Amino acid sequence: MVSSTLTTSPAPIPELIDDLPNISGWEADVQAVTSEQHPVFLPTTNLRLDDLAATFAIALHMHQPTVPAGYNGAPIGHLQYMFEHTGEGDNHNAGAFAWCYSRMGEFIPELVANGCNPRVMLDYSGNLLWGLRQMGRGDVLDNLKRITCDATYQPYVEWLGTMWSHSVVPSTPIPDIKLHIQAWQHYFAAVFGWEALARVKGFSPPEMHLPNQPDTLYAFVKALKECGYRWLLVQEHSVETLQGEPLHDKHLPHQLIARNSHGETVSITVLIKTQGSDTKLVAQMQPYYEAKTLSRRSLNGISIPPIVSQIGDGENGGVMMNEFPPAFKQAWYQMAENGGKSGVVGVNGTEYLELLEAAGVKPEDYPTCQAIAQHQIWQRVSPENITPEAVAEAIAAIKQENSNFHMEGSSWTNDRSWVKDYDNVLTPMNQLSAHFHQTFDPLLQAQDTAEPLTRTSHYRKGLLYNLLLQTSCFRYWGQGAWTDYARELYQQGEVAIG
Repeated sequence: MVSSTLTTSPAPIPELIDDLPNISGWEADVQAVTSEQHPVFLPTTNLRLDDLAATFAIALHMHQPTVPAGYNGAPIGHLQYMFEHTGEGDNHNAGAFAWCYSRMGEFIPELVANGCNPRVMLDYSGNLLWGLRQMGRGDVLDNLKRITCDATYQPYVEWLGTMWSHSVVPSTPIPDIKLHIQAWQHYFAAVFGWEALARVKGFSPPEMHLPNQPDTLYAFVKALKECGYRWLLVQEHSVETLQGEPLHDKHLPHQLIARNSHGETVSITVLIKTQGSDTKLVAQMQPYYEAKTLSRRSLNGISIPPIVSQIGDGENGGVMMNEFPPAFKQAWYQMAENGGKSGVVGVNGTEYLELLEAAGVKPEDYPTCQAIAQHQIWQRVSPENITPEAVAEAIAAIKQENSNFHMEGSSWTNDRSWVKDYDNVLTPMNQLSAHFHQTFDPLLQAQDTAEPLTRTSHYRKGLLYNLLLQTSCFRYWGQGAWTDYARELYQQGEVAIG
C-alpha cells in the first residue's frame, strides 16, 4: 500500500450508516486531510519536465443517478434498475456499463506490466459509487481500489472530485454547493481511505458546467479552495480572457478569476478541456494525437511542454464500450516504443502542475481568464462601484439589449438549458433546499453536543434527499418519467426533513 503522506491519518470511517451513504459527520477530519499541501505525484513521478515536448491528459466521467424505483419507492442506483428492467430502452447495456466502470482496474495493471507508462483521471459521481455498493457490485469497487491504493499503480491514476449527485453548479442553490463537494469527499474517503482522499486535488464539474453569474461562480471557487482543491477542469468555450476574447493559448494552464457582486475576488488554476463533447475524442485518444502536433512554450521565461486536456463519458455509446479499449492500449504501447517517458507523453493534471511548480512556474504566471460573458458585466460596473445593485442593473440592461445573454453558465451541452421549462423540477428543488436549511442551519449554529448534528441519521437523510433532487438527469432527459422521479424524491425528502 502507499506509504502515508498525511501528518495524521484519521480512523477509517464506514461507507454506510443506517443503510445511508456516509456523506456527513466527519467534516473536521475531511478538512484536515484535504487541506494538507504535500506534493501528490512529484515524489513518485517517473517523468522529467525537460524531456517532454508536449503532454496530454484524459479523464473518464462516470455517472448513474439515484432513482426512487426500489421496493416501496426506495432510492436505488439507475444501473441496478437497468439490470432489473433489461427490456426497457437501452437497459440491455447494463452489463457493458458495469464493465466500463470496472475495466480501468484491469487495463492499468496490464499496461504497466508490459512496460507502458499510462495515465488516466477518473471522475465518478457519489451516486454511482453508492449505487455500486447498494447493488452488491463490490467487485467493481475492489478493482478500482487496486489502482487507487496499491503503490504499484497509484502513480498512474488520478481521481478528480466532483459534486456528490451530479448537480450542475450554475443552478445548484448556493448554500448546497459546498455540501455536494464535502459529501463526495466523505464517501470517497469511506470507500478508498483517507490517504486516497488526500491525493484528490483536481475537480471535474458535472457537464463541465461553469457558472458565469458572479456570486455563484465566486461561491463555487471559494468552496473548492476551502475544500482543498488546487485546480479545476473547464470547457474551452465556458471561459474568456479578462478582455472578453477567446483564450489565446488553450494548451496552457490558466488562472480563473472569480469576482462577486461585492467586489471580492478568488482564483483557482484551471486546465482547459478542448473542443466539444464528442466522446470520440477520448475513445480514439485524440488528445494524444493532437499533442503530437504541439511544441514547448515559454511561460515567464521558463520553457514548458503544453497540455491537451480532454474528458468524456467513460461508458456511454458504442465508441466508449467498443472502440476505446483498443485505442487506449494502442496509444500507450506506441509511446512505450519510444521509452514512454520523453517526447509526447500522457500526464495526470496534478502531476503536470506539480512538475511545472518544481520548475519554478507559479500559479500567478499563468494567463488569466474569467467565466464567459462576464466581460460585458465588468465593462459596465467599475471596480470602485461594485455592489449587488450595480451588478444586477448591469445584467438586466445587457439582457434588454441582447436576448441571447444569460447567466445560466456554460457547459459542453450548450444547446441545452438547465433552467428553461423546468419549473416543475427547479421549484421543488429550491423548496426542499430551503426547508433543509431552515430546519438544520439554526441547529448547526446552536449545537454544543459532543456528537455533531451532521452525524445524526436525521441530518444525513435530509441532506441525502436534498442533494439527490439536484441531480442533473432529472432535467437532462426531459419531461416525463425523469421529472416524475424528481417529484417523488421531493416528497420523500420533505418527509425525511420533517
